[in-house]
Amino acid sequence: MDGAIDASGEDYGPFGRPLFDDPSSRKLSRVGVVDVGSNSVRMVVFDGAARSPAYFFNEKIMCALGSGLSETGHLNPGGRARALVAIKRFQRLAEEMNLPPLSAVATAAVREADDGAAFCEDVLRETGLTIYVIDGEEEARLSAQGVLLGWPTAEGLVCDIGGSSMELASVGHGKVGTRRTSRLGPLKLRDIKGGKKGRDAYIKSVIGDLREDFPDNPKRLFLVGGSWRAIARLDMLRRDYPLRVLHEYRMTPKAVSETIKFIAANDLQDLRSRAGLSEARMDLVPLATEVLKRLVRTFGPREIAISSYGIREGMLYEQMPDILRHRDPLIEACRFAESKDARIRGYGKALYNFVKPLFPGEKYEDIRLIRAACLLHDVSWRAHPDYRAEVCFDNATRANLGGLKHSERVFLGLALLHRYKNSRDNSPFEELFSLLSEKEIRQAEVLGKAMRFGAMFTTVSPDHMGKLKFYPKKKILELTLSTEAQDLFGEVAQARFAALAKSLSADVKIREPKKRAS
Repeated sequence: MDGAIDASGEDYGPFGRPLFDDPSSRKLSRVGVVDVGSNSVRMVVFDGAARSPAYFFNEKIMCALGSGLSETGHLNPGGRARALVAIKRFQRLAEEMNLPPLSAVATAAVREADDGAAFCEDVLRETGLTIYVIDGEEEARLSAQGVLLGWPTAEGLVCDIGGSSMELASVGHGKVGTRRTSRLGPLKLRDIKGGKKGRDAYIKSVIGDLREDFPDNPKRLFLVGGSWRAIARLDMLRRDYPLRVLHEYRMTPKAVSETIKFIAANDLQDLRSRAGLSEARMDLVPLATEVLKRLVRTFGPREIAISSYGIREGMLYEQMPDILRHRDPLIEACRFAESKDARIRGYGKALYNFVKPLFPGEKYEDIRLIRAACLLHDVSWRAHPDYRAEVCFDNATRANLGGLKHSERVFLGLALLHRYKNSRDNSPFEELFSLLSEKEIRQAEVLGKAMRFGAMFTTVSPDHMGKLKFYPKKKILELTLSTEAQDLFGEVAQARFAALAKSLSADVKIREPKKRAS
């Protein structure tokens, strides 16, 4: 990506400066990005953990810059005016936030329009903001890097659909491979002659050509873009799905087919209202379903995953040193939350070491959730005591956390709920528990009650908490108390230890420290 070059000769792309001066840094310097797309113009301000940025500010205006572009060769005049007003607002907001200069990129509509360069000149003159216009393969690369920001181990095919184009990129082993662009954006498809039959033939031909460049069937298809997210929201509506978080939402090819039929069989305005979609977005959904249907049929993925991360996140990943890229985004986000909000920073690591013997032989996918829960076990302490359990669950299931499947969100939330509450009976979140197996529910309860017990020793140096040991065959839970922790094992702590043992269906054995000889 060509951009501003500093005195050292380094090209930092649209940012014009390094965002990660210290490769070992866990905090990102606040940075604002403007994405000028064919359908929408959006400003995002990132903040928080360097490896798992949070959204300090996020605003989108539907401008439809690419509407009618195929016929006129020019940006939509009304959309162009709206986009300029939106960017002026974004620039003013950035000044009020004391942000460094905004970084702006534009995609298909601006790069293809005869007046695209003139639009960029207008923006520069009116706001002082330089827009970097990227080509289709660069757009595909940045979108794929955005997926890697959320899923470091992602393998498959990334498909980013905008208003005027659709990009494909292969990802695997932390790298972006083959990249291609096409004219399959819904705004472009509106202009295809011959109605639905003509569009079907055109879509089939273009996707067939793309297939030759991606010969392997992808294990997973990662969908990036507002039209895909709208279809996912409609899939949730059809299924009456209990968790309305789009990032990491999963669909099977069969589910996609059923949802496409569901959309075709229902009134679009009624669906729009029930799914909470904008009218401008809903207008493009039928065209996007035609592309998705052919895409799934041609490439045959085993699973389809929705990514809320794309070009903007890919721009951050572009500058991220390898030492950061290789960190787990979930653990990094939880570490950042602990350092910012917990009463005793660093206790999460000690708590993890304390409870880990209860989960021998667990795979890394499970261990990382245990680590995450321990790091988050105390970040909601400011909530009212009567509602801490609910606040913990709500935060875990709805927080902006990367690298989490929906079932893992619920597992994390349920463990934190049990950190503050023994029972989950009559929980307002009961329908979400259906995303977990009975085994996972029991394991989340054990983890939560182990953290609830371990939190009784927070005044002790983390290295002197004592030790837990579980003998699953004998069904014995053993506690070895340290000298420092012995006086803390009072009535409440004993009750919590008993509750932990009950969740394991185990008998208890307590070893007290040996008394020193006088």
